[in-house]
Amino acid sequence: MSVSRTASTPAPSAPAYSSPVSSSAVPSSAVSAPTQAELLDFARRSAADAELIASLPLDPEGRTWVRLNGPGGSEAWLIGWPPGTGTGWHDHADSVGAFVTAAGELTENSLAARLPTDGWKTLELTEDVDRVRQLPTGKGRSFGRHHVHEVLNESTEQHAISVHAYYPPLPRIRRYSRTGPVLRLEQVERPEDWQ
Repeated sequence: MSVSRTASTPAPSAPAYSSPVSSSAVPSSAVSAPTQAELLDFARRSAADAELIASLPLDPEGRTWVRLNGPGGSEAWLIGWPPGTGTGWHDHADSVGAFVTAAGELTENSLAARLPTDGWKTLELTEDVDRVRQLPTGKGRSFGRHHVHEVLNESTEQHAISVHAYYPPLPRIRRYSRTGPVLRLEQVERPEDWQ
């Protein structure tokens, strides 16, 4: 498994999966697009690689990350989560993805509803759309396009580490705020915003 050794501690306003290095271009005709199942398999195999997981520098206050070479031109990350950190509500636009917890435990809050992709700023959610998943070491999940979620390390003492993969590489991330049933689009980030 190939790893870029660049790691960073993001500023509080940095994107959930910001890119400290540029991705290598893979011609679309050279490989077929990886499926959600293939992304999940990659994340599981990577999360089980003890040497890879041990290579991630951990920071006591901010998330750290290392870029990985994902399958079929996908974008992949090894991410360290200090106690009490999270992503905030967001989606990955037109990318499908998968992630697996490699150490510790993560919580995923998600919405079991397809949101309009564009043209709205505020939505009132129905009361039956919330889903919560506990993802201890070795557990993960895949998801489709426009999946809205937040990922949290709710531990007060232990770091968590996870592996994430997306295809196509993230074209944008939409960030949301949430107050009760009201979801509000706050920001749209593109790769050039993460450099």
